[in-house]
Amino acid sequence: MTWLRQALAGLRMLVVMTLLLGVLYPAVLTLAAQVAAPGPANGSLVTTADGRVAGSALLGQAFDGPEWFWTRPSASDYSGETSGGSNLSPASEKQASARADREAELRAANPDAVGPVPEDALTASASGLDPHISPAYARWQAPRVAKERGIPVGELDALIDAATDRAALGFIGADGVNVTRLNLALARR
Repeated sequence: MTWLRQALAGLRMLVVMTLLLGVLYPAVLTLAAQVAAPGPANGSLVTTADGRVAGSALLGQAFDGPEWFWTRPSASDYSGETSGGSNLSPASEKQASARADREAELRAANPDAVGPVPEDALTASASGLDPHISPAYARWQAPRVAKERGIPVGELDALIDAATDRAALGFIGADGVNVTRLNLALARR
Protein backbone atom coordinates (compact mmCIF):
# COMPACT_ATOMS: atom_id res chain seq x y z
CA MET A 1 0.00 0.00 0.00
CA THR A 2 2.96 2.31 0.46
CA TRP A 3 3.60 2.33 -3.25
CA LEU A 4 -0.04 3.30 -3.90
CA ARG A 5 0.20 6.27 -1.49
CA GLN A 6 3.42 7.35 -3.15
CA ALA A 7 1.92 7.01 -6.62
CA LEU A 8 -1.11 9.11 -5.61
CA ALA A 9 1.14 11.74 -4.02
CA GLY A 10 3.20 11.85 -7.21
CA LEU A 11 0.04 12.17 -9.32
CA ARG A 12 -1.27 15.01 -7.13
CA MET A 13 2.08 16.76 -7.42
CA LEU A 14 2.00 16.33 -11.20
CA VAL A 15 -1.47 17.90 -11.41
CA VAL A 16 -0.53 20.79 -9.09
CA MET A 17 2.75 21.54 -10.91
CA THR A 18 1.08 21.27 -14.32
CA LEU A 19 -1.55 23.80 -13.30
CA LEU A 20 1.00 26.05 -11.61
CA LEU A 21 3.82 25.96 -14.17
CA GLY A 22 1.94 24.93 -17.30
CA VAL A 23 -1.12 27.18 -16.99
CA LEU A 24 -0.89 29.83 -14.28
CA TYR A 25 2.75 30.91 -14.79
CA PRO A 26 2.47 31.32 -18.62
CA ALA A 27 -0.86 33.16 -18.20
CA VAL A 28 0.68 35.64 -15.73
CA LEU A 29 3.72 36.21 -17.99
CA THR A 30 1.50 36.70 -21.05
CA LEU A 31 -0.67 39.19 -19.21
CA ALA A 32 2.40 41.07 -17.93
CA ALA A 33 3.87 41.21 -21.45
CA GLN A 34 0.58 42.48 -22.89
CA VAL A 35 0.50 45.28 -20.32
CA ALA A 36 4.20 46.18 -20.44
CA ALA A 37 4.88 45.91 -24.19
CA PRO A 38 1.83 45.01 -26.28
CA GLY A 39 3.55 45.46 -29.68
CA PRO A 40 6.51 43.15 -29.12
CA ALA A 41 4.38 40.72 -27.11
CA ASN A 42 2.19 40.19 -30.16
CA GLY A 43 5.08 39.63 -32.58
CA SER A 44 5.83 43.26 -33.59
CA LEU A 45 3.15 43.13 -36.27
CA VAL A 46 3.08 45.92 -38.85
CA THR A 47 -0.11 46.98 -40.60
CA THR A 48 -1.03 48.61 -43.87
CA ALA A 49 -2.88 51.91 -44.09
CA ASP A 50 -6.21 50.04 -44.14
CA GLY A 51 -5.33 48.08 -40.98
CA ARG A 52 -4.40 44.73 -42.54
CA VAL A 53 -1.45 42.92 -40.97
CA ALA A 54 1.40 43.02 -43.50
CA GLY A 55 3.89 40.97 -41.53
CA SER A 56 6.26 41.31 -38.63
CA ALA A 57 8.94 43.94 -38.25
CA LEU A 58 11.13 41.09 -36.95
CA LEU A 59 11.00 38.91 -40.07
CA GLY A 60 12.19 39.71 -43.56
CA GLN A 61 10.03 39.11 -46.58
CA ALA A 62 10.52 39.30 -50.31
CA PHE A 63 9.47 42.44 -52.15
CA ASP A 64 9.22 42.13 -55.91
CA GLY A 65 9.16 44.99 -58.35
CA PRO A 66 11.46 47.92 -58.99
CA GLU A 67 9.22 50.30 -56.98
CA TRP A 68 10.15 48.60 -53.68
CA PHE A 69 13.29 48.41 -51.61
CA TRP A 70 14.68 44.90 -51.69
CA THR A 71 15.90 42.88 -48.73
CA ARG A 72 18.99 40.74 -48.43
CA PRO A 73 19.10 37.48 -50.33
CA SER A 74 17.62 34.56 -48.41
CA ALA A 75 18.80 30.97 -48.64
CA SER A 76 15.40 29.88 -47.26
CA ASP A 77 13.14 32.16 -49.36
CA TYR A 78 12.15 33.97 -46.14
CA SER A 79 10.39 30.88 -44.79
CA GLY A 80 10.41 30.55 -41.03
CA GLU A 81 9.92 26.82 -41.44
CA THR A 82 13.30 26.38 -43.12
CA SER A 83 15.25 29.19 -41.52
CA GLY A 84 18.97 28.97 -42.12
CA GLY A 85 21.85 30.14 -44.21
CA SER A 86 23.50 28.55 -47.20
CA ASN A 87 26.53 27.46 -45.13
CA LEU A 88 28.75 28.20 -48.10
CA SER A 89 32.33 29.12 -47.34
CA PRO A 90 33.43 32.59 -48.46
CA ALA A 91 36.12 30.77 -50.46
CA SER A 92 33.77 28.32 -52.22
CA GLU A 93 33.24 28.55 -55.95
CA LYS A 94 29.48 28.26 -55.50
CA GLN A 95 29.48 31.29 -53.16
CA ALA A 96 31.67 33.30 -55.55
CA SER A 97 29.36 32.42 -58.43
CA ALA A 98 26.24 33.37 -56.43
CA ARG A 99 27.82 36.71 -55.46
CA ALA A 100 28.78 37.46 -59.07
CA ASP A 101 25.28 36.58 -60.30
CA ARG A 102 23.65 38.76 -57.63
CA GLU A 103 25.96 41.66 -58.42
CA ALA A 104 25.20 41.46 -62.16
CA GLU A 105 21.43 41.32 -61.50
CA LEU A 106 21.57 44.24 -59.06
CA ARG A 107 23.67 46.41 -61.38
CA ALA A 108 21.26 45.71 -64.26
CA ALA A 109 18.24 46.57 -62.08
CA ASN A 110 19.90 49.68 -60.56
CA PRO A 111 21.68 51.43 -63.45
CA ASP A 112 21.66 54.81 -61.66
CA ALA A 113 23.15 53.47 -58.40
CA VAL A 114 26.45 55.05 -57.41
CA GLY A 115 29.44 53.15 -56.07
CA PRO A 116 30.01 49.48 -55.39
CA VAL A 117 27.16 47.15 -54.53
CA PRO A 118 27.01 46.96 -50.71
CA GLU A 119 28.15 43.67 -49.23
CA ASP A 120 24.83 42.83 -47.59
CA ALA A 121 23.18 42.89 -51.02
CA LEU A 122 25.47 40.12 -52.21
CA THR A 123 25.37 37.69 -49.30
CA ALA A 124 22.44 35.96 -47.64
CA SER A 125 21.79 36.52 -43.96
CA ALA A 126 22.62 33.69 -41.57
CA SER A 127 18.96 33.04 -40.74
CA GLY A 128 17.50 33.87 -44.13
CA LEU A 129 14.88 35.92 -42.24
CA ASP A 130 16.76 39.15 -41.54
CA PRO A 131 14.41 42.15 -42.00
CA HIS A 132 17.28 44.67 -42.05
CA ILE A 133 19.64 45.95 -44.70
CA SER A 134 22.46 48.40 -44.24
CA PRO A 135 21.72 52.11 -44.69
CA ALA A 136 24.28 52.00 -47.52
CA TYR A 137 22.27 49.34 -49.38
CA ALA A 138 19.02 51.26 -48.89
CA ARG A 139 20.61 54.49 -50.22
CA TRP A 140 22.19 52.53 -53.09
CA GLN A 141 18.68 51.41 -54.18
CA ALA A 142 17.09 54.84 -53.68
CA PRO A 143 17.65 56.14 -57.27
CA ARG A 144 15.76 53.14 -58.72
CA VAL A 145 12.85 53.46 -56.28
CA ALA A 146 12.70 57.26 -56.74
CA LYS A 147 12.62 56.88 -60.53
CA GLU A 148 9.90 54.19 -60.42
CA ARG A 149 7.73 56.16 -57.99
CA GLY A 150 8.45 59.60 -59.41
CA ILE A 151 9.54 61.07 -56.08
CA PRO A 152 12.75 62.86 -55.09
CA VAL A 153 15.62 60.84 -53.61
CA GLY A 154 15.71 63.29 -50.68
CA GLU A 155 12.22 62.21 -49.67
CA LEU A 156 13.34 58.58 -49.75
CA ASP A 157 16.34 59.47 -47.59
CA ALA A 158 13.95 60.76 -44.92
CA LEU A 159 11.93 57.51 -45.09
CA ILE A 160 15.15 55.48 -44.86
CA ASP A 161 16.21 57.44 -41.77
CA ALA A 162 12.80 56.87 -40.15
CA ALA A 163 13.01 53.10 -40.78
CA THR A 164 16.57 52.82 -39.46
CA ASP A 165 17.10 50.98 -36.18
CA ARG A 166 20.20 52.40 -34.52
CA ALA A 167 22.95 50.27 -33.01
CA ALA A 168 22.32 49.49 -29.34
CA LEU A 169 23.96 52.10 -27.12
CA GLY A 170 25.35 53.61 -30.32
CA PHE A 171 28.13 51.07 -30.68
CA ILE A 172 26.82 47.52 -30.20
CA GLY A 173 26.07 46.07 -33.62
CA ALA A 174 25.34 48.20 -36.66
CA ASP A 175 22.55 50.47 -37.82
CA GLY A 176 20.00 48.62 -39.95
CA VAL A 177 17.09 49.71 -42.12
CA ASN A 178 13.95 47.65 -41.53
CA VAL A 179 12.80 46.98 -45.10
CA THR A 180 9.30 45.90 -44.12
CA ARG A 181 8.68 49.18 -42.27
CA LEU A 182 10.35 51.18 -45.06
CA ASN A 183 8.18 49.64 -47.77
CA LEU A 184 5.03 50.11 -45.68
CA ALA A 185 5.96 53.79 -45.33
CA LEU A 186 6.29 53.92 -49.13
CA ALA A 187 2.89 52.27 -49.56
CA ARG A 188 1.27 54.76 -47.14
CA ARG A 189 2.85 57.74 -48.89
